[in-house]
Amino acid sequence: MGVRKFDTKVQHLKYKVLREVARHAWNDTLLDNLLSIPETIAPGKTPTMRCCVYKERAILSERVKMVMGGDKDNPNVIQVIDIACDECPSAGYEVTDSCRGCLAHRCEDVCKRGAITFDQNHVAHIDKSKCVECGQCAKVCPFTAIINRKRPCQNACKVKAISINEDNAAAIDNSKCIQCGACVYQCPFGAITDKSYILDVIDMIKKSENNQKYKVYAIVAPSISSQFVYAKLGQVIKGLKELGFFTVIEAALGADMVAQAESQELAEKGFLTSSCCPAFVQYIKSAFPDLLPLVSHNLSPMAALAQYIKKTDKDAKVVFIGPCTAKKAEAQLESVKPHVDAVMTFEELQALYDSKDVDITTLGEDVLDNASYFGRIFARLGGLSDAVAQGLKEQNIEFDLKAIACDGIEECRMALLKKSKNVLDANFIEGMACVGGCIGGAGCLTHGEKNKAEVDKYGREAFEKTISDAVAILK
Repeated sequence: MGVRKFDTKVQHLKYKVLREVARHAWNDTLLDNLLSIPETIAPGKTPTMRCCVYKERAILSERVKMVMGGDKDNPNVIQVIDIACDECPSAGYEVTDSCRGCLAHRCEDVCKRGAITFDQNHVAHIDKSKCVECGQCAKVCPFTAIINRKRPCQNACKVKAISINEDNAAAIDNSKCIQCGACVYQCPFGAITDKSYILDVIDMIKKSENNQKYKVYAIVAPSISSQFVYAKLGQVIKGLKELGFFTVIEAALGADMVAQAESQELAEKGFLTSSCCPAFVQYIKSAFPDLLPLVSHNLSPMAALAQYIKKTDKDAKVVFIGPCTAKKAEAQLESVKPHVDAVMTFEELQALYDSKDVDITTLGEDVLDNASYFGRIFARLGGLSDAVAQGLKEQNIEFDLKAIACDGIEECRMALLKKSKNVLDANFIEGMACVGGCIGGAGCLTHGEKNKAEVDKYGREAFEKTISDAVAILK
C-alpha cells in the first residue's frame, strides 16, 4: 500500500474491492470479470481470518455487490453482509468467572423472568430464552460478575438500531437507523458496509468525456482538508480534474449560503435546530417527530450549492465527495434528488484515484478558493454555531444567540430531550451525529484530534474573510 492511507485494515480491504471494480468499470470489462475480482484480491495462498480462502472469496463477492449498489430492494445505504457476520461472540448479559457463588443470590431475586439458576457450586447461569436484557441482575451483583457483552456494531450504534437475528448475524432496523455509518467504521470484520455509487460516478464522467453533453462538477466537503495527508490539498484537487471532473467547488461555499440564511431564519423563529447533518435530521424524524417543525427549512450546504450549480448550468451533473455515509441517503430525498446526482466518500475517492493510476503526489497543485473561514469550519464541532453567530453579526440582526453544539448523537439526544420538555437553555441546536463533527465521519480515510487543527488551518487560509464576501460571488 506504500504510504499509510487508512486507519484500519478493514478500510484497506474495502478500498481494494472498490479499486478493482472501478478499474474494470473504466475499461468496460466489469461484467466479464465479476467472478475473478475476489480471486484477484484473495489469491490461493493469501492468509485469511476465515476458515479458508474460499469463504473469504465468497464474502468478497458480496462486497463487490455492495460496490455495485447493494440490495436495490433495501432503501438503507447501510447493509449487513450476513456471510461475513459470524465471528463475534453472542451478545447479551453473561455471568463471568468473577461469580463467587455467594449465598445472597440477589441476581436471582431481582430477575422477574426466572432466567437465573445456580449449579451445585452456587454459580449463576442465565437462560437466554427467558432473559429480556433488562440488566437488573448486573446492577445488584456485589462482584460485578455479570456483564453486558455487546458487539462492536451495537456499541457503535447510539440509536439502538442493531439487533442480533436468529442466525447470529447483525440486523438493522431501518425505522431507527440514521445511516451515520458508525457501525461500518467500528465493525472489526467489515461485515457492515455502505452501498457505493462509484459506478454511477464513473459512468457520468465517461459520458461527459465522450459526447460533451454535460459537465460533471465535484463538490468537496471542507473536511477534505484533514484527509489525504500524504499529499497536498492542491494535489488532491488537481487529481479530481485528472479523473475527468470539469471543476471542483468547495461545499464550504454552500455552508456560507446556509449560515447566512439560517441566521435569518433563527432570528425570525426564535428557536432552530440545524439541518446540515442528514443523520441528525433523520434522528429527529424517528425519535423526536414533534420537534420536526423546529428543524431549519434550509437545504444542507451540499444541496444548496448543488441547486445553485444546476441553476447556472442546467445540463450539469453534480457529485458530492465527503466523509459522510448519510449524505448518500440525503441525496435520495425528493427535496435533494434533483440537485445531487451521486455521493462518494473519501474512501471511494482514494479508490477512484488508484483505479486510474492517478498518483496525486506527482501532480501540480490546483486551488480551492470559493468560501470563507466560517464556511470551511462547518467540518468540525462548533463551526456551524460560530458561522451562525457571524451571519447574525454581518447582517446586523439583533438576536441573543445561545447555541449548543452537540458532539455525537448521544449529546444530540440529551439536547432534544430537554427541548421536548422545555428545559433547554439554548435557542439553537447544532446537531452533529458523528463525534467531532464531519471530521469524524465514517467515510473518512483517517480519524483523530489532529483533523480539527487541519480544518481550522484550512479555514484561516480562506481568501474571503466574511460570509457576505463569499456569498457575493454568487450574485
